[in-house]
Amino acid sequence: MNSEKVDVALIGGGIMSATLATLLAELQPDWNIQVYERLGELAQESSNPWNNAGTGHAALCELNYMPQAADGTVTAEKAVVINEQFQISRQLWSHLVETGVLPEPEKFINSTPHMTFVHGSSSVDYLRKRRDALADQPLFAGLEYSEDPAVIGQWTPLLTKKRDPSQKIAATRIDSGTDVDFGAVTRYLFDSLKKRGVKVHLNQQVTTLKQQDDGSWKLKLLSLVGRYTNTVDAKFVFVGAGGGALALLQKSGIPEIKGFGGFPISGQFLRTSNPAIVAQHQAKVYGKAAVGAPPMSVPHLDTRVVDGETSLLFGPFAGFSPKFLKRSTWFDLPFSVRPHNLVPMLAVAKNNFGLMKYLIGEVFASRKAKLEALREFMPTAQAKDWELITAGQRVQVMKKDAKLGGILQFGTEVITSADGSIAGLLGASPGASTAAPIMVDLLKRCFPSDYSRWEPQLREMIPSLGTKLSDDPAAAAASLAATAKTLHLTA
Repeated sequence: MNSEKVDVALIGGGIMSATLATLLAELQPDWNIQVYERLGELAQESSNPWNNAGTGHAALCELNYMPQAADGTVTAEKAVVINEQFQISRQLWSHLVETGVLPEPEKFINSTPHMTFVHGSSSVDYLRKRRDALADQPLFAGLEYSEDPAVIGQWTPLLTKKRDPSQKIAATRIDSGTDVDFGAVTRYLFDSLKKRGVKVHLNQQVTTLKQQDDGSWKLKLLSLVGRYTNTVDAKFVFVGAGGGALALLQKSGIPEIKGFGGFPISGQFLRTSNPAIVAQHQAKVYGKAAVGAPPMSVPHLDTRVVDGETSLLFGPFAGFSPKFLKRSTWFDLPFSVRPHNLVPMLAVAKNNFGLMKYLIGEVFASRKAKLEALREFMPTAQAKDWELITAGQRVQVMKKDAKLGGILQFGTEVITSADGSIAGLLGASPGASTAAPIMVDLLKRCFPSDYSRWEPQLREMIPSLGTKLSDDPAAAAASLAATAKTLHLTA
């Protein structure tokens, strides 16, 4: 059988592939770009709005980006980096709205204040230090802080209604936060890409990847409808298959994947669409993680807008499943073990006993316990108003470490071959929110000879590219105002 020849093959129909395909279609419209998705619909795993928090991770409210050091200090460096990355995504979306690639912004992004909320003296002291560390940061301008229950209750009544008045509480609030439906962003990007000639193939599972003598890659595809096979020859391959990326990169045989493993974490949310409750809470409110909890399990009570309907989401409640995707096999974890990653994986298990204990506790937590966790945020919560839904799978990166043998990395990591002909994305949060900067960095790494030619056009799409808005208050304010205007957001 003759293989179809393509310039770019993208594996996975989520936000990462959609973003990379959009950038390449803008920069190199003459290239043959094709997408292969295992499921019958796009954006059904991590990009699905009910499988992620949709926060628009900008470190405005997520406390895990500013942990308190052993000496009690709190610094803003990582939070600023995350915010800078999200601004690149905002600028790209703004450009795509202006050029008609994305529709009216209300269909995928909405202004939603971002808040943090803590209780107890030590947590209040920490939040005050965090506020002080962010006070002079241009991208965090407008951050409000209060320890007054009356003020916090004005921001969002559900946090203070019927709360013990003797409990010490504190909160921050910033209006420039967002709620993002990454599933909608993904679908709209692919709709536009199809009109521009990009072919999207559904129900197509990549079973093997093999590099050929000329440096290109032969992909063997199994059609899950009809059960026939096909092959594709691609000059460049991107593996954006979420939890499935590790297995595919392992099949590719590139040495850069050696030593990497995956640690899957499942989760659940409580959700309500009761209009009387939803009307009292217009914010994403993040708290502090429990001892031993992974960063993506930081509790939060969120406003979510999906398909025009507003709901509230609380969680996530972490758990353990050996699956790497929500719709995959229970053998994902054991089948991912290789001689080269066995030692790092065992070291991670040994060095993260607290996490294991936490996850086991979460697996066996009752619905009553989950409601009690919600009542720490919303004292008036009633069981009858909330349903339990299953979130998406998150596969955290495990990799070699010279000192510890292996470490568990909470974040995303791009793996590229030495020749730049194949790349893949591992990890989770902040993930979708930083798809644009991650994919721009991938272009620079995998297409070095083309990047200098593309860079002027990229700067038109993303004006702050290559600079730090946080170093220039005027530029930061101008960028926030410009994207807010185009995306119909609060600046």
